[in-house]
Amino acid sequence: MVSKRIRVLLADDHPAMRLGLRVLLEQAADVAVVGEAGDGEQTLALLEALQPDVVVLDCEMPGLTGVEVAQEIRRWHPAVQVLALSAYDSEHYVRGMLEAGAVGYLLKEEAPGVIVAAVRGAARGAEYFSPRVAARVNLWARGEWPAGLTGREVEVLRLVAEGLSNKEIAGRLGLAESTVEYHVSNVLRKLEVPSRAGATAWAKEQGIVA
Repeated sequence: MVSKRIRVLLADDHPAMRLGLRVLLEQAADVAVVGEAGDGEQTLALLEALQPDVVVLDCEMPGLTGVEVAQEIRRWHPAVQVLALSAYDSEHYVRGMLEAGAVGYLLKEEAPGVIVAAVRGAARGAEYFSPRVAARVNLWARGEWPAGLTGREVEVLRLVAEGLSNKEIAGRLGLAESTVEYHVSNVLRKLEVPSRAGATAWAKEQGIVA
């Protein structure tokens, strides 16, 4: 008896990436690539016709973003599993995709065997993360942030990165200006940076701000 193959739809705006994924996945006897899409709208249009088990979904595509596509899939095709595949491991992308219903999040640098295993896991509804992504997810699950920042310090850091002054941050968060000064001082100390510009650069590197 031949077992049912996992039906996969590839959604990525780079044709070379889709070709590489197709060649890789179709080497697996239990996987069938049933279609390809180059943007978000095309991905959603193909879902009804192709009925895939798994959508391997890039985070950044023309038109609808990966997050928006994942949200629509969860809304209209809840049986379809989404596996995010991205070049980015920032909080903005990872949190967005997971909150939109993606069952896993892989970086494009992963070894071919890992990608195949992740597709198999996704078809079963099993979570699968690249190690760097898993480390972030574990921190969030424990309510922790990189560098030992607190949730309030992250709020302040995001507003610092927007270019707001301590007085403006105080108004935004409903805090005393002296309290904001205290939080900013703690952020700079924990990040071991000398200035607000350094803190902003760090926040961008970590994906805390876009």
